[in-house]
Amino acid sequence: MKIACLHTADSNIPIYEDAARQLGLPAGALHHHVRADLLLTAERLGGLTSDIVMETADVLQCLARDADAVVLNCSTLGPAVSEAAANAAVPIVRADGVLAEEAVKAGGKVIALCTVETTIGPTTGLFEAAAEATGAAIEVRLIPGAWALFRAGDQPAYLASIAKAVEAAHGEGPVTVVFAQASMTDAAQLLPENCAHPMSGPTTALAAALSKITAV
Repeated sequence: MKIACLHTADSNIPIYEDAARQLGLPAGALHHHVRADLLLTAERLGGLTSDIVMETADVLQCLARDADAVVLNCSTLGPAVSEAAANAAVPIVRADGVLAEEAVKAGGKVIALCTVETTIGPTTGLFEAAAEATGAAIEVRLIPGAWALFRAGDQPAYLASIAKAVEAAHGEGPVTVVFAQASMTDAAQLLPENCAHPMSGPTTALAAALSKITAV
């Protein structure tokens, strides 16, 4: 089994490997490809462009030629999956797409936390579309200053800012909290025991990829 994962940060590789272990995937099942430049370009230009979508789709299709499934792990680049999947011979999973579907199943209020501004548009559209089937109320919330900490390499401060935002969200009453980006996953380890862990994309995405592979 080979699942190719497209990332935009090297730091997301161990997060996905940990998710693979939790799911009992065999060692070496994941093959990681990092294209940080795609996200950096989107940030520089203020959002996703058609050129970035096409380039991302080309990378996804290339990975699909030598894999049983492909996972795109970048919420900003997510819309490229629709373009890539049309001509791919294997499943291409949009990590945040699967996450959105799971998050809205119970209805109610869903808060999708994100740390990078370029993901607000794609994430909002994705979660609101998923919520149409269940009536869930969607709020996409940016954590101010968090991405600057990530770009500065201050991972402890980055994760601490996320954990603080999670606690604030849970304090607002019954709510499903979601991490819109894989880089946020380890912030759950900083939460107090009485605070429910947010849903995150890596485990959900890999489980979806595995399901699609076994269904073939």
